[in-house]
Amino acid sequence: MARRLGTAGYYVLLPNLYYRAGRDSVFGPDVLEKGSAEQARMRAIRTRMTIPPVMDDVGAMLGFIDRQDAASQGPVGAHGYCMSGPYALAATARYPDRIAAAASFYGTWLINDAEESPHLSLGKVEGELYVGCAEHDDLAPLPMVEELRGLFRRAGTTGEIELYPGVHHGFAFPQRWCYDKPAAERHWERLIALYRRRLG
Repeated sequence: MARRLGTAGYYVLLPNLYYRAGRDSVFGPDVLEKGSAEQARMRAIRTRMTIPPVMDDVGAMLGFIDRQDAASQGPVGAHGYCMSGPYALAATARYPDRIAAAASFYGTWLINDAEESPHLSLGKVEGELYVGCAEHDDLAPLPMVEELRGLFRRAGTTGEIELYPGVHHGFAFPQRWCYDKPAAERHWERLIALYRRRLG
């Protein structure tokens, strides 16, 4: 997926969000099986990955990008899937002078009681946000999506929340059982259009 975005002409940085558990953290094939030991191990690491330290990581990544000759100077974009969706949105509020566009695809719990939860900082966002949600998603239930729509409107946030009908959490990943090619292709169209508008 990083390569595909690169073919559209963007410099892409793909971080290992699990690095604090060990740079070589690897999960077995049953990590996606509900109730498996590997899924429990992954979730134990995931629950410690709160937004503030990840935002510090984003700052380090921005510094890294600035030192790369291959990357053009200026605004950058951020997007994430599932657990990293909230990180992408929160980063636009933490770094409004750098991150001009952010997208979340089936981001989990975009409204929560965590420090720097994305919904708390919508008024600080200066760029454009895109939130793509799956109709069937226990981690981003429809009532939460509707609540987020209301928060967007009240904050005057530039952007869009779009519901992808008939699909499930994870629909954009070709290796997942729920992969939906038309929805996945639409998500690429929406993401690249967002980046073209805001990044060039």
